[in-house]
Amino acid sequence: MKTKLSTHQPLREIGNVLLWLGIVYITWTFMHPADPYLQFTKEVLGRYFPVRWFLILHITAGGGAIILGPFQFWKRLYAKGWKIHRIIGTFYLLAVLASSICAVILASTASYAVGWPYAFSLQVWATVWISATFIAYRMALIRKFKQHQEWMVRSYLVTLAFVISGLLLRTPWVKTLGSLGDIGPTFFWLGWAVPLYLYEVVLSVKRKG
Repeated sequence: MKTKLSTHQPLREIGNVLLWLGIVYITWTFMHPADPYLQFTKEVLGRYFPVRWFLILHITAGGGAIILGPFQFWKRLYAKGWKIHRIIGTFYLLAVLASSICAVILASTASYAVGWPYAFSLQVWATVWISATFIAYRMALIRKFKQHQEWMVRSYLVTLAFVISGLLLRTPWVKTLGSLGDIGPTFFWLGWAVPLYLYEVVLSVKRKG
């Protein structure tokens, strides 16, 4: 048994690195179109110009959370101690906190220009994001580490939903379905609710097993 573990460990680590690099690439692909926002002009930012600093912080911190998230599940990084896990976890928590607060502000201001359903779906999404992350943090504080890990998975699934929904909304076929105000809320809910549901199914099967 020990031989098998030692044989498969390098392959597993390579897989973890490739997965993280894949997430970084997808995140860059998702965030790259936002580069013009850095011009900080009213023409580029449009309805977001009055809340431009919240928009930039939301995007930047959100991207940081997406990239930091996988390290929370990479056991090799904290095999010799939990210090690095706690440090990265703290940065992840701060990134989610900053990005989600900005998301609520954006959803409560500029997003209403698109439509009430659009703004409301973003408000719910951001609330789920920060609450799942806070519960994960709380579970760590009271040393319920199994529940902490489960809630961290939920938090990161909601984090990834920004990329999933954003990329889907940019596909040519989805664009033919209607305007952003019409189809945006559906894909926002799809991005985080479905992955969370599937994760709960997986947990349920594991518990029964």
